[in-house]
Amino acid sequence: MELVRLKVDVIVAGSTSGAQAARNATATIPIVFMGVGDPVGTGVVASLARPGGNVTGLSNLSPELSGKQLELLKEAFPKISHVAVLWETANAGNVVSLREMKVAAEALRVTFQPLEVRGPDDFEPAFSAIKRERASALIVLRNSVTGTHQTQLVDLAAKSRLPAIYPDRALVDAGGLMSYGPTFLEPYRDAARYVDKILKGAKPADLPVQQAMKVEFVINLKTAKQIGLTIPPNVLVRADRVIK
Repeated sequence: MELVRLKVDVIVAGSTSGAQAARNATATIPIVFMGVGDPVGTGVVASLARPGGNVTGLSNLSPELSGKQLELLKEAFPKISHVAVLWETANAGNVVSLREMKVAAEALRVTFQPLEVRGPDDFEPAFSAIKRERASALIVLRNSVTGTHQTQLVDLAAKSRLPAIYPDRALVDAGGLMSYGPTFLEPYRDAARYVDKILKGAKPADLPVQQAMKVEFVINLKTAKQIGLTIPPNVLVRADRVIK
């Protein structure tokens, strides 16, 4: 890893795969991660209270939230029976999220269709598969692929006229229909605080992993209108933010 060769003071990793790569590359340079849904289950840290080694950071609770995302979709659109899920196999957090979502899908009696995306070139084939299998809704998991190519992804979902829920507000600001996940700026602020503590002498092993404290539900009514969907009042009232 180039950052290790440069002997930087701290490495900040923004995803599960990034945190794993940094951890594998160095056992001495402090690492602060963000956007890791299950840091213990994916082997990034030994435990939340006692991370151990040179790694600590912020967990975004992605696995726990994935089932709730499906529940919100089903509540907003009760006729949903077949849900497609875009995920990245290289992201260990996505693997954990899929397991949680499968349990929720069985409870809600919803057919579950995972579709792997390794890069933006996989989006068009994925949406062709969604159309072919007649999926009635879409869930997008948080990973480097879906996060980097937000506009393309949101546009394809709109063209398909699919009810879709995303992992964070940035995709709804870009034109997505709904999102449910940790607040967008909180992890960056907390990561900066941890970096500051480490630069002042604190050891990552002594800094417990923080979990996201605030989760927000965002709805874009402009998008709903554009693709011909109506959000029920009982769902609208639960939103933390509504884009009109």
